[in-house]
Amino acid sequence: MQIVSITDANKEQNMDYRENYESWLKEDVFDAETKQELKSIAGNDQEIRERFTGNLAFGTAGMRGVIGAGTNRINRYVVRRATQGLANYILKRGTQAQGVAIAYDSRHMSPEFSDEAALTLCANGIPAYIFPSLRPTPVLSYAVRFLGCTAGINVTASHNPPEYNGYKVYWADGAQVTPPHDVGIMAEVNAITDFAEPKIMDKMEAVKKGLYRIIPPEVDDAYIAAVKKCIRRQAAIDAVGKDMKIVYSPLHGTGNLPVRRILKEIGFPNVYVVPEQELPDGDFPTVSYPNPEAKEAFKLGLALAKKLDADLVLATDPDADRLGVYAKDSKGQYVSMTGNMSGCFLADYEIGTIRELYGLPEGGELISTIVSSNMAGAIARKYGVKFVEVLTGFKYIGGEILRMEEAGKGSYLFGFEESYGCLIGDYARDKDAVSASVALCEAAAYYRTQGKTIIEALYDLYNEVGHYRDMVISKGFKGLDGLAQMASIMAGLRTNPPKELAGLKVLALRDYKSGLRTDLTAGTQAPTGLPKSDVLYFELEDDAWCCVRPSGTEPKIKLYCGIRGRNKTDAARKEKAMKEALDQLI
Repeated sequence: MQIVSITDANKEQNMDYRENYESWLKEDVFDAETKQELKSIAGNDQEIRERFTGNLAFGTAGMRGVIGAGTNRINRYVVRRATQGLANYILKRGTQAQGVAIAYDSRHMSPEFSDEAALTLCANGIPAYIFPSLRPTPVLSYAVRFLGCTAGINVTASHNPPEYNGYKVYWADGAQVTPPHDVGIMAEVNAITDFAEPKIMDKMEAVKKGLYRIIPPEVDDAYIAAVKKCIRRQAAIDAVGKDMKIVYSPLHGTGNLPVRRILKEIGFPNVYVVPEQELPDGDFPTVSYPNPEAKEAFKLGLALAKKLDADLVLATDPDADRLGVYAKDSKGQYVSMTGNMSGCFLADYEIGTIRELYGLPEGGELISTIVSSNMAGAIARKYGVKFVEVLTGFKYIGGEILRMEEAGKGSYLFGFEESYGCLIGDYARDKDAVSASVALCEAAAYYRTQGKTIIEALYDLYNEVGHYRDMVISKGFKGLDGLAQMASIMAGLRTNPPKELAGLKVLALRDYKSGLRTDLTAGTQAPTGLPKSDVLYFELEDDAWCCVRPSGTEPKIKLYCGIRGRNKTDAARKEKAMKEALDQLI
C-alpha cells in the first residue's frame, strides 16, 4: 500500500486522509483485526482525519504516539516501517553483524512491538538481541555497549498517558541517536513509501537461524555491578543504612526489581514498595499520568511513608529513567524535590565527594541542559570545573561524554536535566533512575552520619550559591489545529520578543532555530554553538532566565524559567512574579 504524501494545501490534505483510510481497509498487508478497528470509526470523520493525516513523525530519536490503527498512530505496521528504515541505514553502513539490542517497558503492546522490530531486523539478516521481559531504559543503554551492538531499540512512551507507546533508537555508544545518525535514519524511514515494503520473518525461523537471540541474565548482573562501582561512601551506608526506611514506587513500571535488588545488596534492607503500584500494568490504574513529576504519583507512597515514618519516598517512571523524591526534613515533614533540586543536590554531592576522596580530575565537566537550573553553573563555579550546556534531551549529554572519549580529553563528573533525570558515572549514556535512587540513598546516609537531613544539606547549598527557584509551565494544544497554534505562537515570540519579564530586563535572546544569540544591550550577534532547534531562550538580569519550546513528545508548548533570590523569602517573591509574567506571555 502506497503511503499518500501530505502537502500544505488543506484540500489535498482532506483528500489524502480519506484515501489513506480507504487503502488500509482494502490492502491485504493489513490484518483483519486492524480493518475491524477501522470499520468501527467509519462514521467519525474527525477521528479518521486525526489517524490518517500524514504519518506518525519519526523524529531525531524515534517516535511516540497513541496506540491504534492508522498512519498517524503507533501500531505494528508503523513499527515495521521504522525498523526497516533503521535496518536499511545499518546495512548501508555495513555494521549489521553487530546486531541490535531491544528492550521494552510495561505499556500496552510493548512486547508485541518489540517482537515486530526484532523480526523485521532478522528478516534483513541483522541479529536482534531482546530481553526476555521488561527492562528499564538505562539497562538497554548499558546492554548496547556491553554487547557491542551497532544500535538499540527501546519500546516505551516514558511517562506519557496509558494510551501512548513509543519507539526510541540508540546508537553504538549507548545514547539516543544524534547527528549524523539521526538524520540518516530519518531519511531511510521517510524513503519507505509502501507499508508492504518492510520485511518480516517468522519467529521460529528467526530463532532457528540464530538471528533472534535472548539477552542472558549476565547483562543484568553486569549492569548492577556497574552501578555499584559509582558508590562513593559505602562506609556511611554500612553505618546507618540498616536504620533508614525507604518507601519506593515503580509506578507500575520497570524499576521494581532492579531498584529493590541493588538497594538491598548495598545495605538498605528496609525498602517498602507501595503495594498498589508494585506490579507492571499498562493501564497505570492508580494514577492518571505515570509521571514522578506529578504530585498524584506520590499520594499512596506518602501515606505509607507517614505510617512507617520513612526517611525517603522515591518513585520512578514506567521506564525507570526518571526519579521523583520526597525527603523528610528535620521537622518530620516530607518535602518534594523537583528535578532541578535533586539534580543540583546530587551534582554538588557527587563532585564534592570526588574532590574530597580522590581529587578532581583534569578537565572535569558538569553537563546540563539549557532548560535546567542556572544553579548548575553556580555549582560548577564553586568547584572550579567546566560547565557545559546542551539542548534538551539526555542524548546530548551522552554526546558530550562521547566527545570527551573520542578526543581523549576531559572527564565526565555528572550530568542531569530538569525533567528528573541524571546519570551517575558513564557506564550508560541515558538518564538512570536506578543509579539515581542509589545515589540519593547514599547521600541521605552520609548526611545522616553528619547529623543532617537531605533537605538541610540542600538549604546549606542554597545559602552558599544562591536561592535558585525553577519552574515549568505547560500549555496544551490538542489535535492537528493545535500544531498550527503552537507554530504561530513561536513565530510571534520571534517577531516580537518581550523586553522584560517579571520586572527583569531581557539581556540577550538565543534563537536556537536561527542558531544566533543576540546581545540586546550591545546589539551584536554570535552563534549559539549548539545544533539548531525550535527553542527560544531569554537571558535575564540577576542570573534569571526563560526558555520556550514546543515539546518533542507531546502537543504542548513548555515554558521553563528560573530566578535567583538573596534568601528564601526573596526567591519566593521573584518566583511568584515570574509565574504571573509567564501566564501572560502565552
